Amino acid sequence: MKRFIFLFLTVFAFVMSGCGAPQSERRKPETGFIGEGHPQQESWDIHLNLTDAGIPKASIKAGYAAEFNKNSKKEYHLQKGVTVTFFNSEKEPSTILKAQEAVVHDNLDIEARGNIVITTDNTTTIKTESIKRTAKDKMIRSNDYVTITRPGETLTGYGFESDQALKKYRIFRASGESH
Repeated sequence: MKRFIFLFLTVFAFVMSGCGAPQSERRKPETGFIGEGHPQQESWDIHLNLTDAGIPKASIKAGYAAEFNKNSKKEYHLQKGVTVTFFNSEKEPSTILKAQEAVVHDNLDIEARGNIVITTDNTTTIKTESIKRTAKDKMIRSNDYVTITRPGETLTGYGFESDQALKKYRIFRASGESH
């Protein structure tokens, strides 16, 4: 996943930098007028296909993307509806994450907020208001109310953590219903 995020940030930086006519001399952009809280670069209606050696890994769509420099670190803000489709080893969509917005940090941690719905190929659906994926341990966590629905059962609670593949998860202060 670390390689995937690095690839994402590399592709994102390339897409955000734009393309132009070749110049004999490239000047460094003037950024002295850009204040705190203002983006270095912006893009609208983005759609990125991320691959590794030609094998699809993910597809990212967002209505808006911006790169920010905060304390000499970069943050990539995705807004106006974010959809990330992850592909399995058979090149088929396996997990879809939808959120209103997301932030990718320099250390490769990812935060997403607003009407989050994560659906896996094994028909598990997770709904919550915010998640954070930490690059160090590759875990997804939330302290918000969460609903996990699988065939025959619905689990709810406040707070959860899961491995990145959503195979093993824990719900804190849980309640459930089996059908």
